[in-house]
Amino acid sequence: MLLENLTWPEVKRLKLTNKVVVLPLGSFEQHGPHLPLTTDTDIVTAIARGIERKRPDKVLCLPTLWPGHSTHHLFFPGTLSVSQMHYIRLVIELCRSIVNLGAKKVFLLNGHGGNDIPVRAALRELKDDFPTVKFVFANYWSLAAASIKEIRESELGGLGHACEMETSIMLHLHPDRVKLRLAKRDGPKHKDEYRKADMLYGRPVYFVNEFHEVTKTGTVGHPDLATAEKGKRFLDAIVKDVAAFVDEFAKW
Repeated sequence: MLLENLTWPEVKRLKLTNKVVVLPLGSFEQHGPHLPLTTDTDIVTAIARGIERKRPDKVLCLPTLWPGHSTHHLFFPGTLSVSQMHYIRLVIELCRSIVNLGAKKVFLLNGHGGNDIPVRAALRELKDDFPTVKFVFANYWSLAAASIKEIRESELGGLGHACEMETSIMLHLHPDRVKLRLAKRDGPKHKDEYRKADMLYGRPVYFVNEFHEVTKTGTVGHPDLATAEKGKRFLDAIVKDVAAFVDEFAKW
């Protein structure tokens, strides 16, 4: 159930009212000196494809949207970004096309933190336009937070960007594209609870930083703790937890 493999007559015969349409959201941005620019896209694609293999009767999986809202990474060469208002419009237009296919449940599975705010704004507009269609949005690390916490070895601050988890998953998926010898810990060093940075920590205040203001290398976290074996454990656990949400969403 991968949309890119289907012909239009096959799509026409699909009964999408009984399926969850999964649109993975990635990015094309720097991931430190040791990971490739497509890291977020590679990881969220692997998660989405894992869900499709587990639940082929429940989902239709779309190709990953690789451009992301990555303005905060533009200081680092190689980053390609879509500005916030244009990204909101891009998501809305793609979701319009998905609804035109007959979808009633659309799951935007996110693999890049910078997409969070614009996608939430897009969903507000889509609700106005399609009040009977259910759209949901989630970061994979939020759905799998409990499992990730059990697997990680780093303390608070170890999971951020090009970190222990992302580096481990890439070592599992694409070991030939990881330059582990260049991986070094980086990111905020302060102990201020209002400015802590970690995937599994929700700061009590919101503010905007450019990435080069908080890291010299583009890394936030502890990539030195990464292993391919740990990457498989992370990926398998995330797929399991996200698939569990898909099972519930299918009942909504």
